[in-house]
Amino acid sequence: MNMSRPPLPSLLPETAPFTPEQRVWLNGFFAGFLSLDDGVTALTPEQSAALMPGALTPAVEEPDDGAPWHDQTMPLAERMKLAEGRPLPRRMMAAMGQQDCGQCGYSCQDYADAIFRKKEERLNLCVPGGKDTARMLKTLYADLAIAPAGRVEPAVNNTPAPTSDAPATVAAGRSRDNPVEATLVSRTLLNKPGSLKETWHIEFDLAGSGLDYAVGDSFGVYPANDLALVDAVMKAIDAPPDFPIAGRNLREVLRESVSLGTPPDMLFQLISYLTGGDRRQKAKALAAGGDPDGDAESLDVLAAIEKFPGFRPDPEAFIESLEPLQPRLYSISSSPRAHGGRLALTVDAVRYPVGSRLRLGCASTYLAERASPGDKVRIYVQKAQGFALPSDPTVPIVMIGPGTGIAPFRAFLHERMAIKATGRNWLFFGHQRHDYDFFYEDELVGMRAAGLLTRLTLAWSRDAEEKTYVQHRMTDVGRDLWNWIAEGAHIYVCGDAQRMARDVERTLVEIIASHGARSTDQAIAFLGELKKNNRFQADVY
Repeated sequence: MNMSRPPLPSLLPETAPFTPEQRVWLNGFFAGFLSLDDGVTALTPEQSAALMPGALTPAVEEPDDGAPWHDQTMPLAERMKLAEGRPLPRRMMAAMGQQDCGQCGYSCQDYADAIFRKKEERLNLCVPGGKDTARMLKTLYADLAIAPAGRVEPAVNNTPAPTSDAPATVAAGRSRDNPVEATLVSRTLLNKPGSLKETWHIEFDLAGSGLDYAVGDSFGVYPANDLALVDAVMKAIDAPPDFPIAGRNLREVLRESVSLGTPPDMLFQLISYLTGGDRRQKAKALAAGGDPDGDAESLDVLAAIEKFPGFRPDPEAFIESLEPLQPRLYSISSSPRAHGGRLALTVDAVRYPVGSRLRLGCASTYLAERASPGDKVRIYVQKAQGFALPSDPTVPIVMIGPGTGIAPFRAFLHERMAIKATGRNWLFFGHQRHDYDFFYEDELVGMRAAGLLTRLTLAWSRDAEEKTYVQHRMTDVGRDLWNWIAEGAHIYVCGDAQRMARDVERTLVEIIASHGARSTDQAIAFLGELKKNNRFQADVY
């Protein structure tokens, strides 16, 4: 067997405007796409021309071609650069958060297409993309002289506005636009005393909801804002809590219907209308995406109001300037076959200081403390898009999920146990400290002893002076990991998209190149083929 293949040739013209990192990715991608043999030396002139930015004919329809700007780790500006010359729906897609997380109710491509066809009027649904995505979508409309259909007002009646792509006939509980209620049954702290984290195992009873789910699916939760924050906002604008708004009062609307997180541009526009002088100019700059004081990234709605003392808007106008409170999605950490009628989540409670105030993650602290066992919570199930166990139960799987990324893999393991799957299972899990942050330790150790969990590889980043993460442990066992891949294993990754997922992919490329006797370009192409064949799947956020 020849263990030293020559590297793939460069397939892109030297004049193509890509960075070295993008060039490597593209060479590998097109090598796999074109199924090139070692003897092929270059693309034809026609192929090269077709790959140049702007070469594609603008059209309403264009299939998703796996282009590199579908990479959620790539900064938005770089994605937009690579998408230049593409049809408008694809440029809109490049502006999305690129995680296909489903929080908007679509995939990124479907969301972009729905906006282009004016079936979806809301430009602010992309949670990972946030304000930058919303601004870019508005810019794309303006640049192409297409007026946006207009902003949808906050759902002050606590019912999300329906869209034409999610009609009223959609099954209850199957869409963010048609939630149902489930009962919060219990929550259990997963960290031991002394941990620097606060992570909860939370269970819901689905009885009466009419819902079922599959492992790999996500669970949408409509939270409520912290009442202390709501009261502080009302005090800051000097508004009475019982001010009537659409048949409800101001306090109810602030708690249940609008986001008090990142302040929207429209709030700064409202401030600019009601202030003068330097404060007006500062508010205008913030509304346009500027950062005159260097603190825009740290602002929430309350902090934005406090930047402009004396800001006293009409309460209804203030509500109209805020964004609707959106649901949050969590990976499901249970199996319906093993936990009939119950659904579990694994949730980090987010709390962090900014200045003199402690900020709270809206949904995470709602689940961790504000909602009580026995309470009804508005929820829905988001079907997985390309994140599921292999249909053949004999196929081996490798699961890489540090921290709360373990959630879907706990579900996978319970599912494989329930169906008596014979495929091997390998879990990579890591967190800060073994003695405090080993989530589901008893379960995992028991599964390992019973033979269900073939291998359990752990990484603890704070137990030694030198930090160890899951990607380091992958490198340590790289030859064995490659053997599993070569034998047909499916690989799954769950966790942080910007850092962990990117590091894991980079490590996989290195392992494939080192132990699979491939060049870096060939390893990238190999990983691309795994993705294309659904043997590499990610649930990232």
